[in-house]
Amino acid sequence: MDNQIFPLQLLRFTDLPRRRLVIQRSPSNPIGYLVILAAVITGVIHLLLGPQVMGFSQLLGVLFILNGVGFLGGAVLYLSNYWRSELYLVAAGYAIATIFGLFMFQGFSIEAFYMNGSLNPMAVVSKAAEAVIALGTLYLYTNSDS
Repeated sequence: MDNQIFPLQLLRFTDLPRRRLVIQRSPSNPIGYLVILAAVITGVIHLLLGPQVMGFSQLLGVLFILNGVGFLGGAVLYLSNYWRSELYLVAAGYAIATIFGLFMFQGFSIEAFYMNGSLNPMAVVSKAAEAVIALGTLYLYTNSDS
């Protein structure tokens, strides 16, 4: 293309500055530790349940595994040099979307927390952890410096 029509130079990936992922910070607010703990709990639950769920629904099993990786990856990102205050809102949205995901697959009632007639403790713990993530990250966003 002619530079007069398209004045911006195309960038190659090799031209971009390189930054390594560095775990360099710890939460400045105790709520941050609670959010990390909740993300690890729900992430591990989803990773453990993913293969079991795959036995009756491959799509749902893959979604469980991706969700677990997402929560664990988010916790690592939170502790890294890439974290920005706007990502608190992304984390809250991710956790809320995951809570709604349960109801989308199981129905919008308290029965979503039951399996084969009895209360499913993994569902209760994971959704409670996700609620902690959503509320905690919104709190951290409102109290962040940026």
